[in-house]
Amino acid sequence: MPEDASHEPKPLGGGGLPRTITFTADETLGAGGNQRAPHLRNLRTFPSREAPRATSPIIEKSEKSEKASAEASGEKAKNVDITEHLLSLMEVCEKFSVQANADHPQDSFGLSSTQAADLLARHGPNTLTPPKKKSSWRKFLACLTSLFNLMLIAAGILEYILLGIDYKNNKANIYMGAILIVVAFINAAVEWWQQRKSENTLAALLKMIPAKTHVIRDRKLESIQSADVVAGDVLFLRMGDKIPADCYVFSSSDLKVDNSSLTGESEPQERGAGNSMRNPLEATNLAFNGTLAVSGEAYAIVVRTGDNTVLGQIAGLTAGEEKAKSPLNHEISIFVRIIASVAIFTAAVFFIAGMALYKDFPFAINFAIGTFVAWVPEGLPATVTMLLTIAAKRMAAENVLVKDLQGVETLGAITLLATDKTGTLTRNQMTVCNVWTNGIMYAATRGHNDMGEPISDVAAKGIREVLYTSALCRSVKFDRTDVSMDKRQLLGDATESGLVRFAGMRLGEEFDELLPRHAKVFEIPFNSANKWMLSIHRLPHASGPLTLLIKGAPERVLRLCSTILSGDVVMPLTDVQRAQYDETYEYMASQGHRVLAFAQLQLDGSEYPDSYGFDRKKENYPVSGYTFVGLTSLEDPPKHGVREAIGRCRSAGIQVMMVTGDHPLTAEAIGRKINLVLGETREGVAKRTGRPIEDIGEDEFDAVVIHGEHIAEMTDNDWDAVFRKPEVIFARTSPKNKLEIVARAQALGHICGVTGDGVNDSPALKKADLGIAMNESGSDVSKEAASMIILDDNFASIVKGIEEGRLIFANLKKSIRYTLTHSTPEVIPQILYIIVPLPPMITSIMILVIDLGFEILAALTYAWEPAESANGLMKLPPRKPVTMRSIAQLRARNARQPQAPIDPATGKLVLESRGKRILQAMRAPFSKVWWQDLTEKSDGEILVDGDLLSWSYLEAGLISTISLIVVFFVILNHHGISPKQARLMAKATDEDYFNKDSPDYIYNGRIFTGEDQFYALNEARTGVIFSIYILQVFNLFICKARLRLPFGKFMFRNVRTFYGFSAGLLLLVIITYIPPLNTVFNSSYKSIPLYWLIAVGFGFLLLAYATARMLVLRKSRPLKWNPTIDGLHMHPTVWSTRHTTRSIEPTA
Repeated sequence: MPEDASHEPKPLGGGGLPRTITFTADETLGAGGNQRAPHLRNLRTFPSREAPRATSPIIEKSEKSEKASAEASGEKAKNVDITEHLLSLMEVCEKFSVQANADHPQDSFGLSSTQAADLLARHGPNTLTPPKKKSSWRKFLACLTSLFNLMLIAAGILEYILLGIDYKNNKANIYMGAILIVVAFINAAVEWWQQRKSENTLAALLKMIPAKTHVIRDRKLESIQSADVVAGDVLFLRMGDKIPADCYVFSSSDLKVDNSSLTGESEPQERGAGNSMRNPLEATNLAFNGTLAVSGEAYAIVVRTGDNTVLGQIAGLTAGEEKAKSPLNHEISIFVRIIASVAIFTAAVFFIAGMALYKDFPFAINFAIGTFVAWVPEGLPATVTMLLTIAAKRMAAENVLVKDLQGVETLGAITLLATDKTGTLTRNQMTVCNVWTNGIMYAATRGHNDMGEPISDVAAKGIREVLYTSALCRSVKFDRTDVSMDKRQLLGDATESGLVRFAGMRLGEEFDELLPRHAKVFEIPFNSANKWMLSIHRLPHASGPLTLLIKGAPERVLRLCSTILSGDVVMPLTDVQRAQYDETYEYMASQGHRVLAFAQLQLDGSEYPDSYGFDRKKENYPVSGYTFVGLTSLEDPPKHGVREAIGRCRSAGIQVMMVTGDHPLTAEAIGRKINLVLGETREGVAKRTGRPIEDIGEDEFDAVVIHGEHIAEMTDNDWDAVFRKPEVIFARTSPKNKLEIVARAQALGHICGVTGDGVNDSPALKKADLGIAMNESGSDVSKEAASMIILDDNFASIVKGIEEGRLIFANLKKSIRYTLTHSTPEVIPQILYIIVPLPPMITSIMILVIDLGFEILAALTYAWEPAESANGLMKLPPRKPVTMRSIAQLRARNARQPQAPIDPATGKLVLESRGKRILQAMRAPFSKVWWQDLTEKSDGEILVDGDLLSWSYLEAGLISTISLIVVFFVILNHHGISPKQARLMAKATDEDYFNKDSPDYIYNGRIFTGEDQFYALNEARTGVIFSIYILQVFNLFICKARLRLPFGKFMFRNVRTFYGFSAGLLLLVIITYIPPLNTVFNSSYKSIPLYWLIAVGFGFLLLAYATARMLVLRKSRPLKWNPTIDGLHMHPTVWSTRHTTRSIEPTA
């Protein structure tokens, strides 16, 4: 039934839902419709708890460009350029040179074939222009030119520069440079391939418009490709058709269209000839591209096609939004800049030191470049990419398609989730909740808060009449009848479909037998004038063969009744029974349900025999004296697991808000059932305490419901006040409103996720940090705009994704913490080689074995690392929580930054040239603002923070370095070379020792030939690389622990950890003990494993230090857990335990 066939929720005197915002005159609810709630101005009484703020660049851009871009972008969502709804049929026909017959539409001439062909050639096909896409080559280039890969390529090029400076001593650089560059290309290829695979999967899901459409051309009805439809075509629309273009309806037989994908309105809307609305989106004689005809049929003239349709204009609005840079991408960029800065600085310092000590330019530049390369974590880019790729595959197994690898982590970082209602939180399927008949309230579902008795006997008086009326008095059709009710697709009005589904599930096999057995002899379909549907059937009774059945708006049906069903008898309708009716009606409406009334009349056989000819025009049927049977309430119920999913999101510190085009009270009623709204609104507190609304303090209520029409009037203080509330609903929103909400949230520092399935959601999906679209119920435009697609439309999959995102961030951080630790043991020997000097403890080829060999194998195992505790990650706050302090910091930072100019014509930021941006980036470190931003303490957690760098470079890195130095000198000493002699040999300027062709060295009467020196050094180097490996194995387990001490079973749950370090050990054994690999990698097959025990001892020292460190940090910087939210309902409900295609299950 349409929206006005039933009762929209209304505020009640006793138990109605409280609300915060008023509705416009046409949305004022209640019996009289003349009560208005307080205006949004009440929100402006929120006290500002901050200092005067600097306007965010996001909002400043929006405010400055509002006027300039209103016509070009944002206003397209509402002020579409369609005016034909204000014209008469004759004027429309004249405008499009078409012939249409309103009296006999099937006899319309339509366009001629020649006209249609000419228009198609001039204006092109009726398709939406696909969004502009980069070529595969440009996408690969974008992956290749990420800062990580550029640093690898730069390191590879520097290796060749070293080769050119000193070819003899740097021959290995031929391979090293090539390896570094190849790694960069491989890393880019993996990322590019993952993106391409996601895009191909998405392309298979998208279907821009329906394949076939019925048109009248040359007075003949024909089926053509929808792409061939042109402006002026006369369309024949019928139930089940997807409307291919915007069209002007000039003849209709109860046509109803589902506009939810455009407006978010869940109820089908009537469409027919005639219109009194000026706004085209509200016009009753317009049907829009992409919407669905759910019942009836109609003839219409096409007025817009392709990109000129409302759908096309909203898609254009989506294309105008730039995608925000992911938090992970931003943090990796910062990390690479830090590493590059450190590498460049140390290289410069040691170039100067080399020149000062040795006065040798080639040597100094060689040393400087070697130091730079040693700082580069060659294996880290591949590790990060592979970790994200593996996580994306895991999410795909959970029916979550990730279009962008970095979106995996972004989902775990979100602080605010703005979600659509219809089709996202709810099933977009009306379902019976309560039945009231014979003075008894029955509950059709088994929810925790459903009032009433279970329906245990379908033959009970009153229940049987409601079920029969639902089954017989209907216009809904089925796609098939050879399967059970829960597997059928219902074609028709959503409310009526809910009643039919209810009857079918309860009556079982009897349902399909009813209509053939009790044939329909007369029918009056629902219309907006009557607001009821009536049918007469061969349903015999004691007084005759025919029974009249009626259902519709309660007040209209009750007006036709004089008696009421009471037990097995029919009694006159009294004031007492009317009072019971009023009380029940108000309860159902207060729950946000749509309410329908049922009545019947057993026709007297003497007056209405079986052969009686009923005629609608003559009105020769009874119009009063009906028997009132009862009331039924329906709602669009939450999807499977939504309530628990939102509860988990809120428990994880994520603010969840509903942004919907539906009615405010309907949205609030659903919000209260799914853990989204638990507290009272301002009006609720006022009603409960009996005080004026103006006297209610801001700390007395937690929930607000904002009407979309008031968003444009909201001030900055209003927005701040709204986002400070934990429970927020925005209702009756337009696409532009949703964009504004996302921009405002981002301006406060929120990492914003947006879920949606309609075309109206797509601009916000693209604007958000992470757009999440639904696959099955989602529009093509929304899927294209989103970064992530839920393939099974299960909202609970988002929670799994959030947990996966948090886990991948934790594991990425552990992996980076582990990987960076080997940098210090690689860099310090290089420094000692020059400064002390000492023999070269580690060669460049060994560094590559570490970075691209066993380190990658071990670091990748973190991709499968489980969480330390079952729910630990979801009890922690988001890694960048939005607090009053963080907002103040962000605004202060924005105030310090120079504001980018805005083009007054387009309202867009004027982008500076690439050269100018590079120059500004180079100057930035020399400015006070840059250092202020860098050193500013933040409440949030970043990927690479001071704690991680301290552990990797200073603490664990130094312990590992000391270990390798001890091992190195113990092995040299075993060969008779003391640390002092090693230093003297390295310092000698007249001779070059430790090569095969080196001169003999005599010490304490012992002669060390060149080969002795060479093999002794190689054996010591082998000990060094095994020392780094062993310390890193200990570090591999230590880095697993964040919430707990590095002991316990959880350390060993990931069996791939053992595979990883075992593979690394195997690699080292191969390059050490298998000729000629030991020659290539400067290792020695004579290496004795006994000396590795030194490194094992240092490993236990590292473990003990890590434990003591963690105990100290627990005291000084304890972990912050999310506070418990009182009132969350986390136990399974009827909706979370039932398959989503089932609406009602019998209780008996």
